[in-house]
Amino acid sequence: MNRFHWLLVPVLAAFAALRAAVPATPNIVLVVADDLGWGDASCYGGNSLKTPRIDRLAHEGLRFTDAHSTSATCTPSRYALLTGEYPWRRPGTGILPGDAPLIIEPGRPTLPARLKRAGYATGVVGKWHLGLGATNLDWNTEIKPGPLEVGFDHAFIMAATGDRVPCVYVEDHRVAHLDPSDPIRVSYLAPFGDEPTGKTRPDLLSLHPSHGHDQTIVRGISRIGFMTGGQSARWDDTTMSDTFRRKAEEFIGRHAGHPFFLYLALHEPHVPRVPHPRFAGKSGLGPRGDAILQADEAVGAVVDTIDRLGLAADTLVLFTSDNGAVLDDGYRDDAVAKAGNHRPNGPWRGGKYSKFEAGTRVPLLARWPGHIRPGTSAALVCQVDFPATLAALAGLPPDRAASPDGRNLLPVLLGDSREGRDHLVEQGQGLALRERSWKYIPAAQGSARLAQTGIETGNAPGPQLYDLEADPGETRNLAAEQAERVARLAARLEALRRGPP
Repeated sequence: MNRFHWLLVPVLAAFAALRAAVPATPNIVLVVADDLGWGDASCYGGNSLKTPRIDRLAHEGLRFTDAHSTSATCTPSRYALLTGEYPWRRPGTGILPGDAPLIIEPGRPTLPARLKRAGYATGVVGKWHLGLGATNLDWNTEIKPGPLEVGFDHAFIMAATGDRVPCVYVEDHRVAHLDPSDPIRVSYLAPFGDEPTGKTRPDLLSLHPSHGHDQTIVRGISRIGFMTGGQSARWDDTTMSDTFRRKAEEFIGRHAGHPFFLYLALHEPHVPRVPHPRFAGKSGLGPRGDAILQADEAVGAVVDTIDRLGLAADTLVLFTSDNGAVLDDGYRDDAVAKAGNHRPNGPWRGGKYSKFEAGTRVPLLARWPGHIRPGTSAALVCQVDFPATLAALAGLPPDRAASPDGRNLLPVLLGDSREGRDHLVEQGQGLALRERSWKYIPAAQGSARLAQTGIETGNAPGPQLYDLEADPGETRNLAAEQAERVARLAARLEALRRGPP
């Protein structure tokens, strides 16, 4: 028996080593907030607003302080996190209208498509904003191509944003709860007959626009674009968060027995900010703050579902945002007046739409109990790296075509390395280049500040160079003093424009 035992030991050791070499295939839940700034969560220093459920992810996981979306607006950053490609390489990846065709070509090796091939069940719930169908889409028939054609097994989405028509949910290939006798028509060119708009019938509004947003009225709120029909399918803004949360929980419950990937794209705190009555007035910062509390609850509910099903040790939860924060983005909701001392973008300059740091610097939290040690990482990371990194986590081999601009930063995500990217191209009103702590913004024409939002664009007649380590607020332009560095960074940015490194 002893002889057999000693013969078995090396066999068992070899088997254990083989098991250790096999990559883990944890569930992956990627939660992306909409327009949530770096300083909006209290775990990032926001003292005016408490977000305990988001903070829990920070306390139980890794909090990144130099994480970025690729872009300072929603459509391009979402394109990048699914494709691993800088969106500015592809024409047509700007902010899309609600009737835009799909901008990710079917068959492309996207993040969900690759995970699906690795055996994952894949689902998307929430904001899509990457286009649906082809041109002249008929919303009353099958809506395709869409998420299911680029790698998702299941989708429950809004086509674009809450402030754009059509104001309906799409489940897989159909508008949810649509009455065939009341067909939907959508146009971004002209209204339908005498349908009231925010411009013609402001007396019908419960929330008034501050700029734009004065077209079709849906549930007392005028939107961008024109829509008629689909009355039974139109969403209720106050219950949107609960609807998405419930769909996310259902997806997790259905697939708890095998690996799954869930992309949960929250709508908060994007406009229109119309939180459920249980949050109205709770933040003291107006509807925008209330919407952030609502997002915090949704995040907590999804994490609680994971824990209740016994999946915590088998599930990586990532929480981030699609771009920086904006206060007045089209509706008179007191976001500016009630902001008080709250700094939604923390110490960073600019905001949504901007080439300054606040345009793309966003929260990123990673929680995987037993695998990621709690702490903080200052590594430079970007959402364009998600496809390569999460594919590696799933045990897939590298594929440059699946992530042309992204990198496998799995050791950084797991906290085993603090060495992130050495450079990053940031897209706002044009492009800028980060090289470690240095920030280069080329000379550009155009206004220095957006008139409607008040946000600085980063445009200036001469080049700008900032040392973010010494000057995080981008207040001291060193371009004149460091002409050689400016020339080198300009050449590097131009090389990156021509193609991936």
